[in-house]
Amino acid sequence: MSETNSGKVESKGKTVEEAIFNGLSQLGLSIDQVDVQIVQEKTKGFFGIGKGAVVVLTRKSTVAEEVENFLDTLFQKMGIPANATADEQDKLIKVEITGDATGVLIGRRGETLDSIQYLTSLVVNKSSEDYKRIFLDTENYREKREETLVNLANRIATKVAKTGKGVVLEPMNPYERRILHATLHDHPVVCTMSEGEEPFRRVIIKKKKA
Repeated sequence: MSETNSGKVESKGKTVEEAIFNGLSQLGLSIDQVDVQIVQEKTKGFFGIGKGAVVVLTRKSTVAEEVENFLDTLFQKMGIPANATADEQDKLIKVEITGDATGVLIGRRGETLDSIQYLTSLVVNKSSEDYKRIFLDTENYREKREETLVNLANRIATKVAKTGKGVVLEPMNPYERRILHATLHDHPVVCTMSEGEEPFRRVIIKKKKA
């Protein structure tokens, strides 16, 4: 039994099942984590002396690895020196992008980052029955943007409560609109609503009716 390269092993046994078991033991993986290629099945030779089975086991790529490969290839084609590190957590795949030009990947109000996130989601879930949600971030942009939106919502709510005049905000994506709605959901004086069609849908902050 010999390992040909990382994540791949050629294994022998008296039967195919034994060869597979031996290979799984060496890789430390379960059968659903590998692809199996049967090189030789048990055969009988002269004088009843048989030859054992030989199989090659190759570790399957994880979804996180596929995401990393897709994004690294994308960044390379875009000419952007950046790398992706993905972490799979149940149905969520969190991706952190690092590099010297990640600001370009964020774009205006995160529009480029959102577009890459959407594209990655399409690629990952194209032929998968188990939907995975993709969360892309770089330079802690998501948290900083959320903090900015929370402060914006509270500031405008104070203004609307004082003047009684509603305020229509600039168009935002669904993720950002949800932050505004959640921030002011329990506000005693103002309420929020969305209007318009994507991608120009926007949040309106107005005073509650007496």
